Amino acid sequence: MEMGSLFDNSKELDRLRKEQEDVHGEIDKIHKKLQSNPEVVTEKLGDNLLSKLRSLYVQAKELSENEANVSNALMSQLDALLQSGLSAAQRKKIEVNEQKKKRMKADSEIPRFSPAGSMRSQLEQAASLKGEQVAARVTHDDAEKDEWFVVKVMHFDREAKVFEVLDEEPGDDEESTQKKYKLPMTRIIPFPKRGDPSSTQDFPLGRPVLAVYPGTTALYKATVVNNRKLFAGV
Repeated sequence: MEMGSLFDNSKELDRLRKEQEDVHGEIDKIHKKLQSNPEVVTEKLGDNLLSKLRSLYVQAKELSENEANVSNALMSQLDALLQSGLSAAQRKKIEVNEQKKKRMKADSEIPRFSPAGSMRSQLEQAASLKGEQVAARVTHDDAEKDEWFVVKVMHFDREAKVFEVLDEEPGDDEESTQKKYKLPMTRIIPFPKRGDPSSTQDFPLGRPVLAVYPGTTALYKATVVNNRKLFAGV
């Protein structure tokens, strides 16, 4: 629906109201003349005034009905615009929620700390990662895009269950420096220990994983297409 139609109806409503004011003004003049000189009704001039008065009432009635029709049309147009805007907002909200659900589902399928162990063993594993490199998601849960990096664990707070990690690779610009992040355990994925086959997991074909861009600390989401195990130094 074009906004031009809405504006046209709005102008028409203004015109009808102005014309009604003019008609009501003519009606008031005849009323005053009849009130000031009631005898005129019995004369021929009175017949003309009464006929004109009736005609003005008919015109006023038509204008009033037209005003009601245009007002109803305007309300329908505004309702349609409001509904359209609301639907767009709802669709956007649904799309964002769906993307968030898909992202959370994909993230949940990427292995983190061993779920078989108790919380105590997970905390011990987390504490043992000091000085080690891990995968970390540095963006918030409601971010449009996920950013994963290879970072170094500087400290783990057992009480708060929070890692302090360092991105050792600065950005591309000259002013970039190493960044530190404080992240919960849910955003950290330990790497398998080099040369230790027992620390690796089996990844079936089609399993979502994180892969490292060669020569960088950036990670990207990938899917397993070959699950042969390869170990450094083996």
